Amino acid sequence: MENRLPFWKMQGSGNDFVLIDHRRPLVAEADRPGLVKKICAPKFGVGADGLIFIETSAEVDFRWRFFNADGSEAEMCGNGGRCAARFAFLNGVAREKMAFETLAGVIQAEVLGRRVKLELSRPHGLQLNLAIPLGGQVWTGHFINTGVPHVVLPVDDLAGAPVAEVGRAVRYHPLFQPAGTNVNFVKVSGPQEIQVRTYERGVEAETLACGTGAVAAALIFHKVLALPSPLKVHPSSGETLKIYFDYQDGNFRSVFLEGDASVVFQGDIWLDELT
Repeated sequence: MENRLPFWKMQGSGNDFVLIDHRRPLVAEADRPGLVKKICAPKFGVGADGLIFIETSAEVDFRWRFFNADGSEAEMCGNGGRCAARFAFLNGVAREKMAFETLAGVIQAEVLGRRVKLELSRPHGLQLNLAIPLGGQVWTGHFINTGVPHVVLPVDDLAGAPVAEVGRAVRYHPLFQPAGTNVNFVKVSGPQEIQVRTYERGVEAETLACGTGAVAAALIFHKVLALPSPLKVHPSSGETLKIYFDYQDGNFRSVFLEGDASVVFQGDIWLDELT
C-alpha cells in the first residue's frame, strides 16, 4: 500500500462516496475493509457513506468494488453507481454510454452532463404484505431486491416515522437474515410522486438518500397503488430522483434510476496518519 492514496469525493442526492482509481492496484485485498472504515469515518477520515474502487474489466468498460462505511462489501448501490459512472467518464475510463461490472451483474449507464441515468439489474424476490412483528406491534411491509435487499414500509406521517428504531429492528429481523435488509419508509405525495426516508444496511443509520431504495419504493408503490412510470422520488436530501420501469408478465424490466452526481473535491489520503 502506498503512503498517499489519491481520491475523489462525490455525492448523489446527498449520498456521499469516496472514489479511488484502482486500475493500477494500490490497496491489498486484505487491507480494504479496515481502510474503508477509516476513510469513511467522519471527523477522523474523509467521511462518506461508502467507498468505491474503480478497477479494470476484461468484458466491459470497468469493474467496481463497492464497500459500505462499516467495511462490508455490497452488491450494488444506485447513487454510488451514478457517481462511479460520472467519475469514469471524467477520468477517461469510459464514454458517455458505458457498462460496468458489479456483484449484482453488469450495469448500463449514460452520463448526461451532471445527470446520470443508470439501468439496474432486474429486480427479484418480490413479496407483498409481509407481517413483521416488532415488540408487540405488527408492521405490514413489502420486500424486493433491486440489487440489494429492501423492505418498504408505507406510512402516513413520514416526518414522524421511527426510522432509526424501527429501521434498525427490521434490518436485523429474523425474516431477513442472514443478509439483512435496507428499510424504506414511504409516503405518497402526488399522482406520480413519493417521499422516502431510508435506514441503510452497512451505514447502520438513516442516510439522506438511497438509490436502490428509491427504486424499490417506486416499484412497490406501482404494485400496491398502481402508480405509473416514471415516478419522482424525493429523498431526505431534497433532491429529486426519477425512476423509470416496465412491468410485464409479472416481472419488472428496463428499470432506470436518474439523478445528479456531483464532484465535491479531490485530494490525497495520507495513509500513515489515518487513524
